[in-house]
Amino acid sequence: MTRPLLAVLDYGIGNLHSAQKSLEHEGADARLTADPALIADADGVVLPGVGAFGACMNALRAAGLEGPTHDAVTSGRPFLGICVGMQMLFTKSQENEDAAGLDVIPGTVTWIPAGPKIPQMQWNRLDIVDPAEPMLRDLGDEPYVYFVHSLHGVPDDPGVIAATVEYGTTLNAAFRRNNVFAVQFHPEKSSRPGLRLLHNFVDVCAAPTAGATP
Repeated sequence: MTRPLLAVLDYGIGNLHSAQKSLEHEGADARLTADPALIADADGVVLPGVGAFGACMNALRAAGLEGPTHDAVTSGRPFLGICVGMQMLFTKSQENEDAAGLDVIPGTVTWIPAGPKIPQMQWNRLDIVDPAEPMLRDLGDEPYVYFVHSLHGVPDDPGVIAATVEYGTTLNAAFRRNNVFAVQFHPEKSSRPGLRLLHNFVDVCAAPTAGATP
């Protein structure tokens, strides 16, 4: 398999190096970048993120990456959002209600309902909604992945939910909208199931049809 070129968006915030190194481990030529030309040439694009929704959106815009991010999404190439990177793909967040998201996945990032300890900071079992989803292939019968979050995405269209997790109530943990796949958990910190998910992303990016318009 040819090593696909992956652009890991570098806007100064996020689990950048760990995501990059994990993708390289799974066979990609993964590069941290804020260069629009490299992003446009990449076989796939990854948007990581940690911290607050508003701060991450401000940093992405300050780095000049809002436009290249939208261009990558509309190009049809595989796109992966991780943790707050996933949240940034939504329209807005209750965490910072005056900050506009990227609106790639129409919906709102909402606080985890009161009850369990917040944030959820633990390994938890992923419940796969769509067993045909290629990004969730071969994760194991009961894949446990690592979460650190206080909010979760609630899309306008429930049909984009690819996986959930139980934490006091059912929380949405992964989403698929056309060429975009996004996860609330940290695959780069999730041992074998997480590395398998990243391996699946590398495989999708290496496929001849990776750049096809959805």
